[in-house]
Formats: sequence, structure tokens, C-alpha cells
Amino acid sequence: MWVGTIAPSSMPDGVPPPEEAPLLVLGAGYAGLTLAEEVRRRSKGTIPVRVVDRHPVHVLRTQLYEIGRLAGAGGDLARWTVPLDRAFSRTGVEFVEGTVEEIDLGHHRVRLAGREESYRALAICLGNVASFYGVPGALEHTHSVYRLSGAQRFAEAVLATERRSADLPGERRPRVVVVGGGSTGTEVAAEIATTDWGRLVGGPVRPPDVTLVTGSLPFLAGFPPRLIDHARRVLRDVGVTVIPGVNVSQVEPGRVHLEDGTVLVADPVLWCAGMEAPPPVRALPVPHGRGGRLATEPTLELPGHPGVFAVGDVVEFRDPNSGLLAPSTAQAALSEARLAARNLVARLHGGRLEEYQYREHGVIVALGVRRGAGSIGGISLWGSPARLLKQLVEREYSRAAGRGEPPGVL
Repeated sequence: MWVGTIAPSSMPDGVPPPEEAPLLVLGAGYAGLTLAEEVRRRSKGTIPVRVVDRHPVHVLRTQLYEIGRLAGAGGDLARWTVPLDRAFSRTGVEFVEGTVEEIDLGHHRVRLAGREESYRALAICLGNVASFYGVPGALEHTHSVYRLSGAQRFAEAVLATERRSADLPGERRPRVVVVGGGSTGTEVAAEIATTDWGRLVGGPVRPPDVTLVTGSLPFLAGFPPRLIDHARRVLRDVGVTVIPGVNVSQVEPGRVHLEDGTVLVADPVLWCAGMEAPPPVRALPVPHGRGGRLATEPTLELPGHPGVFAVGDVVEFRDPNSGLLAPSTAQAALSEARLAARNLVARLHGGRLEEYQYREHGVIVALGVRRGAGSIGGISLWGSPARLLKQLVEREYSRAAGRGEPPGVL
């Protein structure tokens, strides 16, 4: 039962939310999964929670850079997923499989493919999708690793290229181009360059030439300077060619054109150059930031819509004190989800809402097989210790998510 209300007079159009409707959580990524479980725990089950996602599994997106492992998985993707029925089995959270097509804030409804869901409170945790910035051919001729299906297809494409590599004319090697110099592009480029493709193919191969086009934004923008310098050295040592300061102007089958006139011959091309909010989010009649992300109040509520929260990659949150944007990371998504859960319970129980402040606990970037770089509490970590710590954090999160418990390390 509900023990609090959202005053009808505070609704922008005067239409009160349905009395018996649940808290509806859109998206079962890092933000959505954590928020749903935290609300049920904090409300002691008095707030019904329903999660909507288009897949029946929670995807461990921070591990989708593992292209070599994906290529060798043979279609078994259990390592990168947590079944939602298992995650919610001890929590009482209800799961609905469906694709969000429209969010009607005025009437407190969400339209899915073939059905509608009403809500009394709403958490928008739909994440982001790849942004191609209008570059001709980028959508049609590149891969993406922002979703599990895309990462799997890209891994299979690289593996197929390596299978054909021994038959290439002359001394030519396969050429893989990665576009985007953020953490995703950097991790994937290093992973491809250090994977033992001969072992995966089971025969002679020519290792791929890997080129990382970082674009006009600084390489690993926002990361600690020492980590950036170390990452540059590692990429150089493992044979990744880095092209900084120039954007892609066009992509054709097998070719990537740069704005300075350079043409890169490529086999598979991976696009990691940026993200934007999905169409149902961009269509909302509320304030937006870059890429259609939602601009929220400091409490993570949408302006003018009490009881409607936005969390994770779908949000552009600027700290009112520091002026800095919260990063689009799993760490930020989890901390936002916990704060939003507390505020949702407070909103529905008549309590006081808190303002969000992002605090960075540390960052780690994988830089290939058994390599990494990190900064934890001002302490730098290099090489295998950094990569091992990243794997331990990811493993602990996966285990906690599978048990419906809060992770103890993030």
C-alpha cells in the first residue's frame, strides 16, 4: 500500500496519478536495477515496483570491451548478463519485458510495443544510444559495443577477419579502425591489439593493425593526467596507432574518411564517438542537455514533474557547486540510483528530498589483456594490478546483482 501521496495540485496539467499504479522503472541497466531494488528495500515493500526492459537480462556493459572473450564465447553470453528473474527473485520487484515507445508525463502512462503501463511515480533509466553526428555512412557501415548484441557482432566480425588474414595478399594485415578516444574506444582498441587471435582461430593468423581515431576531443578527456600519459604509452607499446585531433567526415564500406583528407582502409570499423538519449527521451517536453539528455533538478527529479526521476546515462547533471558534469559511468549511475531511490521513497512518504553530489571514488581503464591503469584515492595503479582490480570490482558487482543485493565495492 502507498503511505504517501503526490499532491494533485502539483501536477503540471492537474491530472493526478492513478492511485494503485506502481513506481515504474524504465530500463534495467546499472541505474534501473539498483534503483528498483533500493526502493523496495528502503520502503520495506510498501511501494510496488515494476521494471520495464526490452531484454530479460541485465547486461554488464562495463565488460563489453572484452572483444577477445566475446569472440571465443561461441554464442554463450552468460558471462556478460544477469537474468532479471534471478536478480529480482528475492526482492519482490516485478519485471515486464517490453520496448518503450512513448512516455506520456501528462497522463502518467508509458506506451510499450502492444500495451500501456500506468505509473504513480516514474524513474527514467533508459541509458543512451550511439550518436553519429550526421556523419554520412557511419550508421550503415560501423559497429557499436554499447549493447551486448552489437558487441557480439563486432567480435564475430573481427574473428572472421582474422580467419581470412593468412590469405591476404603480400604482407598485408587486417586493419581495424576504432573511432572515439574515450574509455570505451581506448579499452576496445587495446583489447583487440593484445588478444591472441591465433589461439581463437586455431591456426596461423596475421595480427590486426589497430588504429584509434580520437577525434577533436582530448584523448580520455576528464581522466587524471598521469593515467592518460600511461594509457598513451601502453597503446604505443601494444601497436595501436593513435590519430588525434581530427574527426571522421565519412564512412564507406572498407574506408574511413577524415576531415583532413586522410583515407583509412579498414576491415571492421567500430564507432565509439559519442552517445545521445534514445528517441522517447528526446521527445519529452522538458529541459534537455547535450544529445537530448535530461536536465534535472538537483534532486534528480524532472523540473515541473514531482515524482518523475531520471538516472544514469540518460541524465546531464551539472553539480551546482563545482559546475562539473557527472560522468556517464557505471559508478555515477549507481550513486545517482541510490540517491534517487532515497528521494523517491521520501517523495511518496512525505519526507525531505536530498540534492545529488557526485564523488569520484576512482577510475580504472583496461588497456588490453592483463594490462590497465587506474587512480584510486590519489594512488596510481599500473599494469596487471589495475586490470585485476577492475575485474574484481566487475565480478563483485555481477555476483551482488544476481543475488538482488547492493554491490559492496561501488
